[in-house]
Amino acid sequence: QVQLVESGGGLVQPGGSLRLSCAASGRTFSSSTMGWFRQAPGKEREFVAGISWSGGATSHADSVKGRFTISRDNAKNTVYLQMNTLKPEDTAVYYCAAKSSRVWSGVRTPTWYDYWGQGTQVTVSS
Repeated sequence: QVQLVESGGGLVQPGGSLRLSCAASGRTFSSSTMGWFRQAPGKEREFVAGISWSGGATSHADSVKGRFTISRDNAKNTVYLQMNTLKPEDTAVYYCAAKSSRVWSGVRTPTWYDYWGQGTQVTVSS
């Protein structure tokens, strides 16, 4: 069993930055593919970024490419999402997800993941 706890959300002005963290329990974190997703009111959950078990491979949605960066620290069982140049359309609940496998193929698909955090709200507004 893996538990994921997100933190770091909040209210930020357009153009600002936030760093989200996702702390994972369990011994399988270092062998898990991790992802960040977001869901705005009335919209489907969408892929934001994913990172392989070693951190050697990453993927970012086109809408955040160049602004957001996913990273991980396996020694701390934590995955991060650095968000820069935030826009109002980035407003959403952000979720961390874990796949208990080193497989990479489904990283952009929400239903592929095994575990989810409770989410953290990010609001971008002046």
